Amino acid sequence: MTDGPADLHGTPLTDREALLFEAGIKLGGVFHQYLGTPVGERTAARLARTIEEAVLLQPYVRSIRVRIDPARGGPVGSGRFGYRYLIAEMMAVTVTLERGRDVVTAELVHRPDLRYPLMRVVSAHRSPRPGRRSGRRRGRPARRSGPSAGSTGGPRTPRARARSIRRRG
Repeated sequence: MTDGPADLHGTPLTDREALLFEAGIKLGGVFHQYLGTPVGERTAARLARTIEEAVLLQPYVRSIRVRIDPARGGPVGSGRFGYRYLIAEMMAVTVTLERGRDVVTAELVHRPDLRYPLMRVVSAHRSPRPGRRSGRRRGRPARRSGPSAGSTGGPRTPRARARSIRRRG
């Protein structure tokens, strides 16, 4: 891998090593970028989808799933201040990255026993054959892994319909 990171001696990392590094960067970015965002029962699914869409723009991301459970937060204000701030206890994120035949899946989950949001590698392996991307640029997202908690996303959402109309027109 010539366009990826190198070790301290300038030796290029393998695709697998680079994906492991990228997984940590992506999960750390999600964690540190979005904590403190106001969130409530009505907005949790939209916030999760927004985070997914943002991460899917990044290289090598094959899929991501973000779950936000606002019920795990602290006290809620009242009236128009009836929301919580996104905290680590509310988040569960799984991201899968792919480059060539190397595939890495990592997750961010709050561990109550540690009282800490732990990021860990779930799996790192080589696919038996290269992924099918049918004309997509290498390293770009091919799909999202599935709906977020409470998501009603998909081809019938207003944003998806607008994209579809723009493509046809």
